[in-house]
Amino acid sequence: MIEVTHFTDPGCPWAYSAHPAHTTLRWRYGDGLRWTLVTIGLSEDASQYAARGYSPRKAAVGWRQTFHRFGMPFAYTPKATLSATAPGCRAIVATRLDAPGHEQAALRALQFAQFTTTGVLEDPAMLRDALAAVDGLDGDAIVARIDDPDVVAAYEDDRARARTAAGSATEFQGRSASTDGAVRYTAPSLVFETADGRRLEAGGFQTIDAYDVVVANLDPTLGRRAPAEDPVDVLQAFPYPLATAEVAAVMTPHLGVPDPTAAEMALIGAVGDGRAVRRAAGGGSLWAPA
Repeated sequence: MIEVTHFTDPGCPWAYSAHPAHTTLRWRYGDGLRWTLVTIGLSEDASQYAARGYSPRKAAVGWRQTFHRFGMPFAYTPKATLSATAPGCRAIVATRLDAPGHEQAALRALQFAQFTTTGVLEDPAMLRDALAAVDGLDGDAIVARIDDPDVVAAYEDDRARARTAAGSATEFQGRSASTDGAVRYTAPSLVFETADGRRLEAGGFQTIDAYDVVVANLDPTLGRRAPAEDPVDVLQAFPYPLATAEVAAVMTPHLGVPDPTAAEMALIGAVGDGRAVRRAAGGGSLWAPA
């Protein structure tokens, strides 16, 4: 068992774009990795982004120019306003407290709402609608909790934990940030630790090969699942829908290059055979087993 601490934020496009690599990591090692999700809290107020020169238009353009190439679906219509990410982070923390085990699904639901719709993370209705789509999660109850003292305290603990990257391998590699003072881990940093105290960091956005090297050096005795041949096998391995790029990444042969077109054709065929279902997300698709 390797412990994986995942520093992330639902408002970060780098974290969202890392899903193909993270999904492949989860596919390969399964229960050999035990994940803990820590929210960074990139912004407490939308004015922080405005002060840095961001705007809804610049965000939409940046998503198209920088992140489109990683394959996750985006909606490029500029949002009506900028938004802080703290409410979304606290919704994830509330999920961790009240519905443990659903944090990853909650994160994904909020990310897809953030990046494939014109909704904003400061809108309680958007948070409720996104979380209501997660099986086993009461979106109304979770959103009602985000300002409760225990949730806020746990969120502040997350923020403090995320701001301990000074002197770390993540800072050494230039994958940290200090936009609000202390040196912090950027999303989606992964810290891998073993029971005997060995620790390796993959700070910020990384490739699946970087993660694979870390795991191989920490515990080469773990079971390592081969690439999938049937896209429905991939869909059935996860409790939430997957994007085309994620399925393509899991199906990529050793030393191969992901082929999203081939994966999409196979997924369309699975829908036609009644083995999978599709729904639109931004400019792309989300797929689930039938």
